[in-house]
Amino acid sequence: MPIEVVQRQAAAVAELPLTASLLHSVLNHVFILNEQRQVVFASKNVEGLMGGGTSRQILGLRPGELLGCLHAENPTGGCGTSLFCGECGALQAILSGLAGRTEMQECRLTRWMNCREEALDLVVYGSPLQIEDEKYVMLAVMDISHEKRRHALERTFFHDLLNSAGGLEGYADLLANQVPAHLKPDMQILGAGLRDMLEEVRAQRDLTAAERAELAVHPTPLNSTEVLEGLVQLYQKHQAARGRSLQLASGSVSLALETDAVLLKRVLGNLIKNAMEAVPRGAAVRVGCDAAEDKVRFWVQNPGVMPQSAQLQVFQRSFSTKGTGRGLGTYSVKLFTEGYLNGRVGFTSDAEHGTLFFVVLPRSLTPVAAQP
Repeated sequence: MPIEVVQRQAAAVAELPLTASLLHSVLNHVFILNEQRQVVFASKNVEGLMGGGTSRQILGLRPGELLGCLHAENPTGGCGTSLFCGECGALQAILSGLAGRTEMQECRLTRWMNCREEALDLVVYGSPLQIEDEKYVMLAVMDISHEKRRHALERTFFHDLLNSAGGLEGYADLLANQVPAHLKPDMQILGAGLRDMLEEVRAQRDLTAAERAELAVHPTPLNSTEVLEGLVQLYQKHQAARGRSLQLASGSVSLALETDAVLLKRVLGNLIKNAMEAVPRGAAVRVGCDAAEDKVRFWVQNPGVMPQSAQLQVFQRSFSTKGTGRGLGTYSVKLFTEGYLNGRVGFTSDAEHGTLFFVVLPRSLTPVAAQP
């Protein structure tokens, strides 16, 4: 379309009440495109996404051209006409907007920037717009390249670290059977430390996946008291248990349930560790389970009392009474329990009964599918 027509359309868009001030103030990058997919308006922050040039200089360009997409210079028709463009999420969102439908897509493009190829990952949202009997599409664009890059690095990190630590754990177990008797206690300590490290890495990996709705659950038949007995045996040897006792309540009820064993043990393990860290040496932490109507209720109790300020924030991400860099324990308990185990978590805390956290779960878990 001739640049004179594009300029006329740009003027018409600019004259709309509050258009410029509103669209220049949003966090996303915003474009308004005409029926030929040419830019007639761009928010000022688009200049940062372009890596050069100004929003005034891009009138008449198509999105791939102003972003520097390698396929935008297709000699047969430019941006949107190459074989590769058929898979472009931005083009699909634009065409939907021009057809009168709103659509959100992910767009992956490669461009030449600063003398090297650069990959961009974008989320684009196209919505129809009509001005003076002419069709337009408003395109909101968010750059998620850093997020995608971080996700890829995290997956590689967890994979490689678990492989390396798992190999060390296996080697330590092998050596434990071969070392002289006087070194066996040291090897047991080394093995326990490696297992603790592996569990911490797996817990962080699963928490990361859970926050992205990518965590799959695997229900298996369990017995409530057997789960607690195993946890008591495990955490009696934990560093946080030094000078403290961990007991299974005598009135605990043996109940059958079907849930994800790994997530359940992770949830209860976090509550047990938090309870032991919250009380002084010599104090006792109790765990138990009972029936709650047609559900199973697990609980962890310690004699301490949480301050009111902590009670109001206990499940918030990154809140902790233990200092900077902590606070994912109770947050992950709530996320795993309510987001993946179809249960609920809560607590009571007072001077008479101490602090009691409880987790209520269905007898049978319907798996929540991980999103692609």
